[in-house]
Amino acid sequence: MKNVIIAGSGNAALCAGIAALENGAKVLMLEKADQDMSGGNTKYTAGAMRFAYENGSSLLPLLQNPDDPRIATTDFGSYPREKFASDLLGFNGGRPLSVEQETLVSESYDAMAWLSSHDVKFDPIYARQSFKKDGRDVFWGGLTLASANEGVGLFDQELDAFTRMGGEIRYNCAVTELVTDGDAVTGVKTSTRETLMADSVILACGGFEANADLRKTHIGDDWDKAKVRGTPHNTGDGLVMAQKLGAQTYGFFGGCHATPMDLHMVDYGNLDIPAGERKNYRKICYFLGVMLNAKGDRFVDEGINFRNYTYAQFGAAIMEQPEHFAWQIFDAKVADLLYAEYNFHDAHYVEAESLDELITKLDGVDQAGATATLSAYNDAVNDDVAFDPTVLDGKSTTGLALAKSNWAQKIDQGPFRAYPVTGGITFTYGGLKVNGQGCILHENGAPISGLYACGEMVGGVFFEGYPGGSGLTSGVVFGRRAGKGAAGS
Repeated sequence: MKNVIIAGSGNAALCAGIAALENGAKVLMLEKADQDMSGGNTKYTAGAMRFAYENGSSLLPLLQNPDDPRIATTDFGSYPREKFASDLLGFNGGRPLSVEQETLVSESYDAMAWLSSHDVKFDPIYARQSFKKDGRDVFWGGLTLASANEGVGLFDQELDAFTRMGGEIRYNCAVTELVTDGDAVTGVKTSTRETLMADSVILACGGFEANADLRKTHIGDDWDKAKVRGTPHNTGDGLVMAQKLGAQTYGFFGGCHATPMDLHMVDYGNLDIPAGERKNYRKICYFLGVMLNAKGDRFVDEGINFRNYTYAQFGAAIMEQPEHFAWQIFDAKVADLLYAEYNFHDAHYVEAESLDELITKLDGVDQAGATATLSAYNDAVNDDVAFDPTVLDGKSTTGLALAKSNWAQKIDQGPFRAYPVTGGITFTYGGLKVNGQGCILHENGAPISGLYACGEMVGGVFFEGYPGGSGLTSGVVFGRRAGKGAAGS
């Protein structure tokens, strides 16, 4: 029986642990945080999983409640591998699909079925990924399922599976150093001053998003000011430890998963509220309105695509604006379409009965610029096309230097609301190079014996953007691979 140590306890770590256990290993998981803060970034997510599927019937084995009566009147559509690959390719900045991306696409459904076989189940995302149309729930954007209770629920289900299979987890126990014998990794040293020996070590301890100095070094000067949406514990420790052994860095270090966040959110999503509510600081309904920067200008095409494909890029775009903030502007026509986080008890916004009055309440914004921008936008909206949030409806503006390509409605019905946002960082893209078994490669191309990686530690999965839900699926795919590899199967 192989002894496997895993650093970290998030989605990827737990999937690695489950895979190692089912392949006959004894697994000890070491978590830097206390029990309440365990789980890495997983608890901060919406628990949504993007994967290729053929039709609604192929989703039924994955569901917590396949007998839900709503399913009979639901159109899930399909999300073929070719579409998943195309969506990833659209964020690659001209790069071809990487080996890691091809693996993510080809193994995504099997990974979900594998999780389901361990009683990790999912629910359709009716509240966020579907709209009512002709009496049916119509899903859009290829993202259909999430864990009940979102990221917290996913963590709980995976942890239950891990411990049920005999896995052990220790909290307040960070891996601080890798123990080696020659060129092979043979164990770890911990913050509790222990040396623990193992046949294999899996680094699943996240990227460097909670390290302001590393963000500034790798992503850019503005990024030391980004709000950290997730755990404070992902400070790049695994990357640093592996690099000391000559591990090959890989992927796009200048990119990260970002998202528009409440400007007044404290770092780490306000640790004083329950983990499941921290996601409510996201503000991703910009496609129903417009965003203005400090000059009063629009700076992105808010309707260029479904928000699943734009929020990571737009979160980064906000960080590039003067003073790193923007305002999201909505009118009463879309009030009932805004997601729950816009009515979250801690959401910050201003409200007014007229658009002119609203503009006076936009702190830090050039009011003349905002007035001109909103007036020009309203004049440019094409009223001849019907608004339909279930599709790329082509309801656009005409004649503007920066168009709104879909879902462009005039902002003309009070009351009006505006929400201040900034860029929130969730995870970083640059990581390490691994082989087909999840083993980390040395700079010379050879595997580092006994050392594996998964989750945010794996580079080459994402580059200049991110289709929503892919990150958790990547954790499952590469976590499963690393666990199996570390167990020697």
